Amino acid sequence: MPEERHLPARQPKLVRLFLCGDVMCGRGIDQVLAHPCSPEIYERYLRSAEDYVLLAERSNGPIPRRNGPSYVWGAALGQLERMQPDARIINLETAVTRSNDRENKGINYRMSPENAECLAAAGIDCCVLANNHVLDWGRAGLLETLTTLQKLNVKATGAGRNDHEARAPAAVMLGEARLLIFSFGSTSSGIPLEWAATSDAPGVNLLPDLSETSASDIADQIMARGRPGDLVVVSIHWGSNWGYHIPHEQQILARALIDKAGVSIVHGHSSHHPRAIEIYRDRLILYGCGDFLNDYEGIVGYERYRDDLALMYFVDLDLTSGSLHALKLVPLQIKNFRLSIPTWRDIEWIQQTLDGKCQQFGTRVVLDSERQLVVIAPGAGA
Repeated sequence: MPEERHLPARQPKLVRLFLCGDVMCGRGIDQVLAHPCSPEIYERYLRSAEDYVLLAERSNGPIPRRNGPSYVWGAALGQLERMQPDARIINLETAVTRSNDRENKGINYRMSPENAECLAAAGIDCCVLANNHVLDWGRAGLLETLTTLQKLNVKATGAGRNDHEARAPAAVMLGEARLLIFSFGSTSSGIPLEWAATSDAPGVNLLPDLSETSASDIADQIMARGRPGDLVVVSIHWGSNWGYHIPHEQQILARALIDKAGVSIVHGHSSHHPRAIEIYRDRLILYGCGDFLNDYEGIVGYERYRDDLALMYFVDLDLTSGSLHALKLVPLQIKNFRLSIPTWRDIEWIQQTLDGKCQQFGTRVVLDSERQLVVIAPGAGA
C-alpha cells in the first residue's frame, strides 16, 4: 500500500482591524489642544467648553494646555504600534469646524480643523459619521468636516454633500483585498429626522428603522457596490447612552445583515460604555463599543457604568472567508483627556462585567497574561 500522507492544515490569511466606539474630541478636549475653537457653548448649565476642563481637573488634577495632536491618544499609540492593525476605524462623534451655525439641540460638539491633525497622529484610516453630533454646527459645519478629513487623507462614510455621497461606503485597500465600510445612523441614538441627507442637501445616512426590511435594503446596497472577495463592515450608531439591555430589533437587524449580505462585522456604537458581544455564524456583532475619548471626567451620576474605561477592539478576520478568527480587547482609561493604562483592578472589573453581559449570547471574555481581554465564541472553550 502506498504510504499515507497528511497535508498540513491550511493557515488562513488574516487581516487585522482596529475599531473603537465614540471619539468625542470636541468641546473640552478641543480646548486643551493647540488650536481650540472659541469656547462658547450654549448648554443649560455651562456656557464655556473650558468649564469641562475645570471639571476634569477637579477630579484628576491639572491638564496641560496647547498640546500636540498625539496628546489625546496617550497609551493607545503604543498599543497600535504593538498590534499593527491593517486598518483603523473610529466613530468620529464631533463636527470638525469653526462654524457658529449651531443646532438648537442642547449639546453641541466641535473641534477645530487644525486640531483634527490628531486623527492623522493616530493613523486613522476611516471615520464613520452617521451619528448625532456631526451636524451639531449646521450643514456648513458638516461640509467643513468633510473637507478637513479629505485634506488629512482620512476616509469618511455615513455623511455627505447629498444622499448619494452619504450612502457611499469607504473603501480601504488591504493588499490585494478590499475592505468596504458602510455607516448608518438610527433615530434611536438621538439623530434628528431632518438631518437625513437628501438629493440636494447635506446630511447623514439615516435608517428608517431597525428591521429586516432595512437589512434587505442595506444588503442591496452592499451587493450593488461590492465585488467578490470584499470584506464588509457595517457601522451603526444606534440605541441609548446607558445600560446593558440589547433591544431585540438590534439583534434582528445585525443577524439579518450577516444572513443576507455576509457582513463580517456589525460595528455598533452610541452607548457611553461597552455592551455585549455576539459571535453569530462566525461573524462579529459589537452591540456597543462605548466611548473611546470624551470630556466627561468629573461629571457625576453614571459612575456605576465606568465610562472612563475604554476598549480597543482588535479583530482578526480570515481574508478568504471573511469569518472571525480572533478578537482581543485592550482596556484603557480616560484620564486628563487622554488614554492611559488602567489598574489591574479596573481591568478585572471590565472583564468580569463584559463577560457577564456576553453570556446571554454564549460568548465569554477572559483575561490573558498580557492584560488583554480575549473573546471566546460559543462552544470554543477557554
